[in-house]
Amino acid sequence: MPELKVFTRDEVAKHTSENDAWIIIDCEVYDISKFAAMHPGGEALLLEYAGKDVTDDFYGLHRQEVLIKYAPRLKIGTIANETPQIALPAPDAISKVPYAEPSYWMGFKSPYFNESHTRFRKAMRTIYADVKPDAILAEEMNQAPTQELYKMLGEEGVLASQIGPGPWLKGLKLPGGIKPEEFDYFHEMIAHEETARLGTPGFADGISSGYSIGLPPVFNFGPKHLKKRVVPEVLLGRKRICLAITEPYAGSDVARLRTTAKRTPDGKHFIVNGVKKWITNGTFADYFSVAVRTEKGITMLFIERGEGLETKGIKTSYSSAAGTSYITFENVKVPVENILGEEGKGFQVIMYNFNHERWYICCAIIAGTRSIVEEW
Repeated sequence: MPELKVFTRDEVAKHTSENDAWIIIDCEVYDISKFAAMHPGGEALLLEYAGKDVTDDFYGLHRQEVLIKYAPRLKIGTIANETPQIALPAPDAISKVPYAEPSYWMGFKSPYFNESHTRFRKAMRTIYADVKPDAILAEEMNQAPTQELYKMLGEEGVLASQIGPGPWLKGLKLPGGIKPEEFDYFHEMIAHEETARLGTPGFADGISSGYSIGLPPVFNFGPKHLKKRVVPEVLLGRKRICLAITEPYAGSDVARLRTTAKRTPDGKHFIVNGVKKWITNGTFADYFSVAVRTEKGITMLFIERGEGLETKGIKTSYSSAAGTSYITFENVKVPVENILGEEGKGFQVIMYNFNHERWYICCAIIAGTRSIVEEW
């Protein structure tokens, strides 16, 4: 958000040209010069109001959430000696709109939630309030979350909160001061809900989709040397990971996958060849939890980005901020000790992992639906 300044109404009235257009909404000043061309109602209509107080006109056509959404980018100041008359909710405020929040936060009794869940939700909402302006812009520009943002989310414990309770949380900071030992699946549910509330599905998937389904196979089934090195790196946002199962000819029918992993003569490595498609976060991932076929059957391997592994972005129906990719493995050399679980038992690892993935998806979809209810 630009540094806010104080103006008089006469000063605002001078900014009426196509390249220099300001408006007033509830005594706050917005520079709409660059936004006018993107205005759904047309540029001419918006510029007609340049230099004027459009409070009544705005609220006659828009929900308050529209102002909240665009204010961080467009607001440049306030009108001198005037006070806003319309209350805007604080970034961490619990919505008062019916069904916009789970019933516990609407005042109903619940055996599942307590004060720690409220504290955690408000902390998550505050963190994402700072992220949202950049998220909206990145969603529109098809830009993935930056490494700097990802690292911040890791250090604040946002990433760790999206994979559920377990020993991997020990010693980590979590939002709201929640202790790792008190963290439960309802805290995790809230983490997914608040990520979805960004209202930017591609960008939100860029934060957590590949990570929350790509890391569990490592800490649930990986050998000790991988858990020790990889899990902390990913939880703290220093490295990114994704899950690579789907292929052009094998989607949900995992048994049909064709990517192969053949042992080298000395038995110490696999040579991986094949392709994967629709892999979320693949374009920027450092690590890949990959389903392959060995001589013993379907097997999960941990593979690092390197020689022979190439990723190419796939344009999808939503934002490319998700980093959805096509992956090619061409004679990729992988240590045998990078097997996740047991060779030939990868199908069990995949099904175990899908269980948590579906849980995450349900949490996000319900929260997204609640956000729509709130806006309307």
